[in-house]
Amino acid sequence: MAKTAAEFEQEFIQTAKEKTGKSLDEWLDVIKPSGYTRPMEILNWLKSDHKLNHMQANFLANIYLNNGQVVYQNENNLLENQFVKCEAMRSLFDSISQNILTQFPGTQLIPKKTYISFTAQREFAAINLKPKEIRLGLDLGDEPFNEIVQKSKLSGPMPRISHMVVLTDISQLDNRITDYLTQSFNRSNKK
Repeated sequence: MAKTAAEFEQEFIQTAKEKTGKSLDEWLDVIKPSGYTRPMEILNWLKSDHKLNHMQANFLANIYLNNGQVVYQNENNLLENQFVKCEAMRSLFDSISQNILTQFPGTQLIPKKTYISFTAQREFAAINLKPKEIRLGLDLGDEPFNEIVQKSKLSGPMPRISHMVVLTDISQLDNRITDYLTQSFNRSNKK
């Protein structure tokens, strides 16, 4: 079975000194005075100036920007990190996710680094949190776009998540959107 991101991250932390010459804490001390504050800035700097490979630089950049804490070890952290700039959307998210989990038994809510996945046999819905809206991504294939569903602008999920609905209030999660969720679930979880 393939390793998870959490397993790769833990392996990197355990072997950092051996493979890079510095421990995790030593690397965090190297990054701090650089002044870089964006993931790609740190990643590119670590690769060019410190000759780290992409995966090493990526783990270091993300751990540094997560206040020195692991990113992938705790799913609660992955979920909570998404609310840092979107706290106003928490109750709406809770209502939407409860609706999905109730409507489609056996579905798992899986927090990812940049989005939240709803997966049964396959991912059939995804959420990106924004400060004033929730983007609910769906796998609707060739379904035409209209006033309710538009082309997906979600970051993170597979390209199969082709459409999205923008929600700002739980009252918008009506029968039409429930029908789209059902259609996405059925498309993604064919026997």
